[in-house]
Amino acid sequence: MTQLADHGTLAIPEPSVSHPPTPLPDCDQALAELRGSAQPWFDERPADLVPLLERLTTSLMEHSKDWVAAACAAKRIPESSPAVGEEWSSIAVTARYLRLLGGAMCDLANGHPPAAPSRPHGVAGNRIALPVFPVDVYDKAAMAGFSVDVWLKPGVNIEQANDRQAAAWSGGGSAGVSLVLGAGNVAAIPITDALDRLFIARHPVLLKMNPVNDYLGPIFEQAFGELVRRGVLRVVYGGAEVGQHLVHHAEVDDVHVTGSDKTFEAIVFGGGPEGARRKAAREPAVDKPVTGELGNVSPVIVVPGPWSEKDLKFQAQNIASMLTNNGGFNCIAVRAIVTSRGWDQRDSLVGRIRDVLRDAPDRYPYYPGARDRWQAFVDAHPDAERLGDDAPECVPWTLIPDLKPNADDEIAFTTEAFNAVVAEVGIDATDTVDYIRRAVTFANDRLWGTLGASIIVHPKSLEDPAVKQAFEQAVADLHYGTVAVNHWSAINFIMGSSPWGAYPGHTIDDVQSGIGWVHNALMISDDDIEKAVVRGPFRMPLKPPWFVTNKAAAKVNRRFAALQADPSWFRLSRVVTAALRG
Repeated sequence: MTQLADHGTLAIPEPSVSHPPTPLPDCDQALAELRGSAQPWFDERPADLVPLLERLTTSLMEHSKDWVAAACAAKRIPESSPAVGEEWSSIAVTARYLRLLGGAMCDLANGHPPAAPSRPHGVAGNRIALPVFPVDVYDKAAMAGFSVDVWLKPGVNIEQANDRQAAAWSGGGSAGVSLVLGAGNVAAIPITDALDRLFIARHPVLLKMNPVNDYLGPIFEQAFGELVRRGVLRVVYGGAEVGQHLVHHAEVDDVHVTGSDKTFEAIVFGGGPEGARRKAAREPAVDKPVTGELGNVSPVIVVPGPWSEKDLKFQAQNIASMLTNNGGFNCIAVRAIVTSRGWDQRDSLVGRIRDVLRDAPDRYPYYPGARDRWQAFVDAHPDAERLGDDAPECVPWTLIPDLKPNADDEIAFTTEAFNAVVAEVGIDATDTVDYIRRAVTFANDRLWGTLGASIIVHPKSLEDPAVKQAFEQAVADLHYGTVAVNHWSAINFIMGSSPWGAYPGHTIDDVQSGIGWVHNALMISDDDIEKAVVRGPFRMPLKPPWFVTNKAAAKVNRRFAALQADPSWFRLSRVVTAALRG
C-alpha cells in the first residue's frame, strides 16, 4: 500500500522552548557587537589562532561532562546506558574538528594551504581523489582499514583545486557576520557549524539554538567563552519569530541551517501562500547566501555475496544501528535497505536485522511530532512490523518489508520519516552486476535526497572482475554527498578533515538535502567537491562503538573523545582496552 506524500521531511512542529527567547533588541545588540568584531577577526593571523584553538579544545573537555549530562537528561538516556556514548561522540567530533582546524592554521601560517595527508590519485570517470583520512598514525591505529577520499568534480585537476583552496585566507574572502541556525538533534552540529564559519569563512557567528536542544546554549557559551569574550560568538534563543528576524537582518551576511527542507524553504521564500508563490517563481525573500545540510531518505545497498553466519550477524548489527542511533532522529539514518530478490541470503539478513531491532532498547521520542510522523507511515503500511514498545508515548522500531522499487508515490521513498522507521526494498535482477546497476538507478532516481548512501559488498564478491568493475562504477555513479563502503555514511560526519553535505547541484527551489559543505578542515573549495567516499572493512575484529549492541560504547567514546582532543599512544591504548569489552 502506498500513500501520496510531499517529497522531503514530514512537517516537524515547532517545539516549546526551555530557554527564554532572546528579546529582539538583544539580538540586534548581539549582531552590532559581532559587526564591530568582523574586520579585526578577519585580520587575525593564522599563527595567532593556533593557540586559541588549543585553548578551546582544553575548555571543551573541561565542560564535556556537563554537556553530556545535559543531553542525556533531555533525551532521557539513563546514566548506565551504552547510548550515553552517542553524546560522547559529539564531544569527540567537536574536539577532532578543533584539532584539525589547528593543523590547518599551522599550514596557513607556514605559507601554504592545508595539506592533505597523502598524495591525490585518479578514480573512475577521469576524476581526481584527494585523500583526507587517515590524517596521522593515531587515525591509522584507531580506525584501521578506514579511508576517506574527497572526489573532485570531473574536469577539476589538483592544481586548480590547490589554487582555490582556503579562499578566505588567500584573498578570496571578506569580513562579514554569519548566522548559524543550529540543529536540534546532534549536539556537535550547532557548534561545529559555527566553528566552520569562524575559521574557514573568517566570520564572527551568531548562533541561534534550536528550541529542541537549547539547553546546550549556556554550555557552549562557557566552553567557548573565549570566543564570546573576543566578541566573535554570540548565542541566542527562540523559535521561528527570532529566526526570521535574524535571517532578514541587515547585519547578517550569510546563513547556514541544519534542519529540514521545509525549514530551508521557509527561510528562503517565507511561509504560507506567498512563500509558495515565491518558490514557484524562484523569487527568494532573502538577498543573501543561504546554505544548508538537510534531510535524506538514506539507502544502504546490499550486494549479494557468499556471506558466512558471522558476516550476517555483523552486518545486521551494522544496518540496524544506522537506524537506532539517536533514536532514529538523524538526517542520515538508514531509511531504505536495498536487497536483491534473487539473493538466497536476503531473508536471513532481514531476519537478523529484525532480531537486532527487537532487542534494541526503546528510546524516548524527544523530537517533536515523532509519533505523528510514525503514524503517517504505518497508516500507509498497516503491515509494518512494530519491533519495539508500541505504547502511545513511544515510537517503536518499525520495519516496512518487501517494498517494490517501482511503487508510485511511495511514502517510504519520497519522504524522510525522521523517526524509528525503515523500509526494505527488493530488486529483481538477472545477476549481481545487473543488480548493482539497478540498485544505483533506484537510489538515484526514486529516493528523495542526496546526503549519504552506503553500499555493502563482501570482499569475495569483488574477486569477480565484472562485479568489481560494476561496484566501482556504482561508487562513482551514486549521486550522494557521502558514499560509504561497508559502513554507515554518517562515519564521514566525524572525520572533520572531509566535507559533509549534499551532492552538488541542488537549487533553492529544489534544495533536497542541501547546498554547501561543512566540516571541511582542508578548506577545499565548495565548487570543486563532488563527494566524499568512505571505505572500511567488511567485518571488523572489534565491535564498533556506534553499534547498538556495543555494551561498552559509553566508555569507548568517552576515551575516544580524549584521544581526539590530545592524541597519545596512552590514550589510544585506553580506547582499545575499552573496545575489547564491547
